[in-house]
Parts: sequence; structure tokens; C-alpha cells
Amino acid sequence: MSSQCPIAIDPMVGDLAGETARLRDAGPITRIDLMGVTVWTVTDHALARQLTTDTRLVKDINAWKLFADGVVGNQWPLIGMVDVDRSMFSVDGAEHRRLRLKTAQALAPRRLEELRPRIEALTAELLDDLAAAGADGTPVDLKQVFAYPLPMRVVGDLMGVAREDHAQLLDWYKKFFSVMTPQDERLRVIGELDVYFTDQVRKKIADPGDDLTSAFVVADEGGEALTEEEAIGNIKALVAAGHETTVSLIVNTVRALLNEPEQLAKVLAGEVDWKQVIEESLRWDGPVSHLLMRFATEDITVGETVIAKGEGVVMSYRAVGRDFAVHGETADEFDVTRSTANRHLAFGYGPHICPGAALSRLEAAIALPALFARFPNLRLAVPDSELGNLPVLTQNDLAALPITLN
Repeated sequence: MSSQCPIAIDPMVGDLAGETARLRDAGPITRIDLMGVTVWTVTDHALARQLTTDTRLVKDINAWKLFADGVVGNQWPLIGMVDVDRSMFSVDGAEHRRLRLKTAQALAPRRLEELRPRIEALTAELLDDLAAAGADGTPVDLKQVFAYPLPMRVVGDLMGVAREDHAQLLDWYKKFFSVMTPQDERLRVIGELDVYFTDQVRKKIADPGDDLTSAFVVADEGGEALTEEEAIGNIKALVAAGHETTVSLIVNTVRALLNEPEQLAKVLAGEVDWKQVIEESLRWDGPVSHLLMRFATEDITVGETVIAKGEGVVMSYRAVGRDFAVHGETADEFDVTRSTANRHLAFGYGPHICPGAALSRLEAAIALPALFARFPNLRLAVPDSELGNLPVLTQNDLAALPITLN
């Protein structure tokens, strides 16, 4: 049975751990208040798996009654995350498979291995930058100098986005995700992103290169070309998701390890594999707190709860990762030896599972061991209690991670 009074999701992310516990304790499905809009959220591992494969829940915002009735519109701060361009992120069924095909091909295991040398080179370059910034014990923000630029450079290379544009893109996305951005400014940013990525797609239509954006707009043996609108929607979402999730994965893993020196010692001694560390980090403190949104095309009964036709459903993946039924009484603890570490849904599940999950894991698997090999005496420069998240409701996005190298 769900609680009837919606749990307010704190847009300032002041107590993420407390909020996660409250959501989990409210039951497998409960109502939440997302900045003035009431929707359902799922906090149970098994139920999340069930509903992310339920064809009665769709990504088409036109199925959302609050949107269709005009209750939710452009002034809702989260509208840009659910009212999106036509892309693999906003359609279902056969159309979703068509729009996802070339991305899946570009991120297939063999193609990812071809990216490995490039990711290793970028990691080495950024470790040099980190060494320079943190010379003589000077505190340095690991996120800003290392974790932020690495995935943006990787996804930029993949999509054919010039490096000189990265700073502008990072600034746009920071404003887009922050709940502190005035809505008129956020809408302006959305418009600027539209203009930028429209220009990128049109350049690739005129002069295709060896990148995923070009693959979207060129018909070949890998499939038909996407329309301009579809290509823009795909590249815009992929660049956003392709850097944000990996930034958080790297930062959150480093933070967790620095707070557990005995576990870190086991990792550095080779007693625990980095793959296991990454999976436990994804489970315990994953990049996505609340994934927006699916909409019911008919009434869906879940135990004693009915998700009515037209209602919105959010997956609270951070709470799902702390499910006692899956991970036992220690679910709230970080433990790199946990046998159930890989039983999480940090990248989603079902048809809409994150297409860049394998790439994010690869980047972390290269960046993290290289970081600790180069700086084995890495330490937090401030008490952990002083660390806090950015005011981003959907992403688990630490504001900064000040560290010392020696």
C-alpha cells in the first residue's frame, strides 16, 4: 500500500540519504511531489524491473494527463526533461528500436574496445593537468579538473563535437539541470542547445565524418538515415547523458573509497577487482537519483495501488539500489566485497536502458585505477560532512570534490 500524502522531493538536495530512506520506507510505490507536480515513484527493485518493461507505460508526454490538460507547461522547471525532441528517448516499440539502432552499433563491445586507447590517452593527459593543479599539496577539485572533462572529451569525440565547444556545452548543461536557474533562462538555454545541435547535424549532413552524428544522418548498411529532428534529439540527449552519468560515477566512487581506507587498501592490493568497485558504487550512490518519466496509457494495478491512466511514473533508482530485499540489512553501507553489487538498476532496465552504460563503465574502469596508481596518497581536502550536491533534482551530482594528491 502506498502512502497517500506525497513525499516532497527536495530540489536543493540537502539530505539525499534521508530522502532515499524515506522513499524506501514508504513502500514499493508511493506518491511524490516534484516541484509542485504529483506523480508516482517506484523504490522497489523487483517492481522497477517489472514496470520498466511494461508496455502500458510509455515515454510519449502526450499520454500525461497533466500535460494534455495544460496543468503542466513550459513554466514547470522540469519540463525540459520530459517534453523533449523526437528521439530514442521519447518513443517506444519499433520506433524506439529504429532510432536506437545506430547508437547500439556504435557502442557495441568491439567498437568500445577501439575507443580504449583514446580514453587511456585522455586520462593520462588529464592526470598531468591534475598533477600540475595539485602541486605542493595544493587542494584541487577532482571533479572540475579530472572527472568533468574526461567524459565530455570522450563523448565529444564520439559525436564529433569540437573540443573548443566543450566549455560552452558544460555551462549550458549546468544551467539546464540546476533548479536554481530561473525558468526563463532555462528555456533560453534549451533554445541555444537546439540551435547548436541543429547546426551540428546540418554540418554532418553536408559533410559527414567518422562519428556517431554522421552515422545518424547517413543511410548505409547499418540502417536508414534519421530525420534531422530525430538526429538532433538523439545527439542532444546523448551528449547530456554521456557526460553527466560518468562524471558522477567517477566522483562518487573516489569519495566512497577515500572514506573507507580499509576497503581502498584491498582494492589497491588487488584483492578486489575495479569492476566490482564500480558496480558497488553504481548500486550505492549511482549517478541518477530520480529518472523522469513514463506515463500510463491505461490503469495499471500494482498490489493495492492503481496507477491511473494518464498519470506519471518516476523511477527512484537511488532508493531502488538500497532495497533491503535484494542487498540485506547492510544495503545502506558501501561494501566493495558485496556479493549483490551488480544487482542494481543504476542505468535503468528494459528497452530504455541507458545506451551508454557500457561506455560509462569503460571510462570509469580506465580512469579510476589510473588515478590511484598515479596518486596512491590521494586524500579528501575537507571533511566529508562539508561536501554537498548541486541543486539538481534528478542527478546525483556532487558540487565539488576537493582533494590533495600527496
